[in-house]
Amino acid sequence: MSAVATRAEDRPIAAERAAAPRKRRRRGRKGGLLTVYFWLMMIYTVVPIVFMIIYGFNRAPAERVTFAWQGFTLEWYKHLFDLSDLTAALITSLEIAVLSGLIATALGTPMALAMSRYRYRGRGATDLVVFTDIAAPSVVVGASLLSFFILLNIPRGFGTILITHVAFNIAFVVVTVRARLAGVDTSLEEAAQDLGATPWVTFWRVTLPLLMPGVISAFLLSFALSIDDFIITSFVNGQTLTFPLWIWGAVKVGIPPQVFVMGTLIFVGGVLIAVANVVASRRQRVQTIAVNAPTRVPREG
Repeated sequence: MSAVATRAEDRPIAAERAAAPRKRRRRGRKGGLLTVYFWLMMIYTVVPIVFMIIYGFNRAPAERVTFAWQGFTLEWYKHLFDLSDLTAALITSLEIAVLSGLIATALGTPMALAMSRYRYRGRGATDLVVFTDIAAPSVVVGASLLSFFILLNIPRGFGTILITHVAFNIAFVVVTVRARLAGVDTSLEEAAQDLGATPWVTFWRVTLPLLMPGVISAFLLSFALSIDDFIITSFVNGQTLTFPLWIWGAVKVGIPPQVFVMGTLIFVGGVLIAVANVVASRRQRVQTIAVNAPTRVPREG
């Protein structure tokens, strides 16, 4: 009887062992499909950027972009700022992107704190407004802001572009900072207050340093959304040209190669900033682990 019982108990184990190779094969097939899908999406995303970088080194007749390879040259890097109107448009885009990112981050971070930490009347409506701002089509946002400026008789130009970019960036800042707040341990703030820190000191010494990776990410996201925005800006720009608007106008007569060079430099700058942010986050994580690691007391001999 014991031998029969032992064989009966071994049957489920044997069945599991027989099924294990089939599970591994299925997982292998799924992993292979996901890998292929990942690389296809990467190629789809990166190929246009690669072409932009390559054709920034192409000789172009009549100083207009041609997609027939005419030979390697560094001429467009040497004469990057020869087109004064293109340079002015790029500077305008950079100014608006930096200012709108700073203002949106300064306004959106307290909003994220209030929406995450406090209960107040109208909180549900605030959530709805934030997510509606993100989900609304760009055409709708641009048209509504244009009608608002016309109603108030505000002349359109640099100021209206800045106000518009701050308006649609705030929602992204709130969402990004709230995501960071979800991982912040509130007991650290409570401990600071128990030790005598005022709410203001607690915010500057404890809360803000813990939120800083999210705040930086929110600013970088706002900067990226602002510098390449075309649809909303085209409604409220007046006579002011940003970098995307200048390129759209130049398409009708031919794009100069300097556009590809400027796009390459903006892309490289964004990559370097992202890499620096990742390195800084990893160093901060390592330092946090080192601080929280238990110290070993050497035994006396």
